[in-house]
Amino acid sequence: MSISAILLAKNEAENLKILLPRLISALNKTNAAYEVIVVDSMTPTDNTPSICSQYDHVRYINQTSPGYAGAFRTGIEAAGMDCLLNLDADGSHNPDAIPDLYEKYREGYDLVIGSRYCQGGKTNDSRMSIIMSKILNFVMRIIIGVKAKDISTSFRIYNMAQIKAVKLTCTNYEVLQEVILRMRMNKRHLTIGEVPIIFEKRIYGQSKRRLMRFIASYISVLFRFTKIRLGHQHD
Repeated sequence: MSISAILLAKNEAENLKILLPRLISALNKTNAAYEVIVVDSMTPTDNTPSICSQYDHVRYINQTSPGYAGAFRTGIEAAGMDCLLNLDADGSHNPDAIPDLYEKYREGYDLVIGSRYCQGGKTNDSRMSIIMSKILNFVMRIIIGVKAKDISTSFRIYNMAQIKAVKLTCTNYEVLQEVILRMRMNKRHLTIGEVPIIFEKRIYGQSKRRLMRFIASYISVLFRFTKIRLGHQHD
């Protein structure tokens, strides 16, 4: 089994200097063949290309459509291994958890999540962000119809064939819930495993998420996902 690891890395050059060596070290511990794909913005805004060029296993590409979801889709299209690993490029996801996620995935799950909210997980995010995240997760679990505790994090390993089979239409961070919804529509009894992680604050730079815009976008998405799921059930 082999791993395609994707990093969505717009304006994350300083964090990549720290993250890439740690990521490669963690991937080596899995004893699996792997590739690392760094997805930058359409036009580079920092020295991410030169940082990536320092590593043999790292491939640098530019996203082909706008937004977070556009970068995510670009990474999926470029990936060529047996499973797809995604984690944040800002250092908030500790690569040391990757061997545990991979071992869990090898048990036969369709998707494994690095979870802040399952037993043993922890987040160092702000109190308001934690409250909003837990509300979002509670509502989205009902709409999508899954029992996983943390479906708003990007730290995941996907079955490659299944994730390539879905058509993602969102443009922003809600794609992280859409991908689970679409995978479950394709496979009713989708199996999801969770491994506890500690979510850290980003190393350098500022978060690209804006809380009020984030909330507003998800309100409309809730209705959209409900319509998608109900429509699928009646097909």
